[in-house]
Amino acid sequence: MIDRFLGKQKIFFSFDSVDDDSRNNYPLDFLNSITPNWLPPHELKVKKNCPIILLHNLDPHNGLCNGTRLVVRGFQNNSIDAEIVNGQHAGKRVFIPRIPMSPSEDLTLIFKFKRKQFPIRLSFAMTINKAQGQTIPNVGIYLPEPVFSHGQLYVALSRGVSHESTWVLAKRNMNIDPAGKSTKNIVYTDVLKL
Repeated sequence: MIDRFLGKQKIFFSFDSVDDDSRNNYPLDFLNSITPNWLPPHELKVKKNCPIILLHNLDPHNGLCNGTRLVVRGFQNNSIDAEIVNGQHAGKRVFIPRIPMSPSEDLTLIFKFKRKQFPIRLSFAMTINKAQGQTIPNVGIYLPEPVFSHGQLYVALSRGVSHESTWVLAKRNMNIDPAGKSTKNIVYTDVLKL
């Protein structure tokens, strides 16, 4: 997707290491390949005007919270110049630094992993949970499978500012709707009882 943006691409490589583990030597290629959802990739590619999402709270009072959407306006070796595009700080220019990140309790790793990188990912799409609480001018909802939890469909559909700027692409399910114009919604009626 990033290839569709005009301009020069910049690649930022992370600095990966293992803390407190002198007994085991992990190959750097292996460490670089670790990319759980909460971490930025080892090889972060950006261009001016590409959309990004912040992965960590940097400065909540100034709008730099986990989930904040931004647009890259420029970059240097140790900072990214970006503009906040959502919330009360929309339009504000900020600088995002490289920071050290490590999981607090990631049970999938048997060692304490640390990555120094910009705490961002490219953000051409986001999960329904990440979109919660945001207002988005143009919304495309992709449902290859029906939602699986109470309230998810409502959250997804209510992110847009109008029904004219909200589109849904759902996988056709002959059991639910042979015409292919609806999807399954999950509603826990016990939650709705007073």
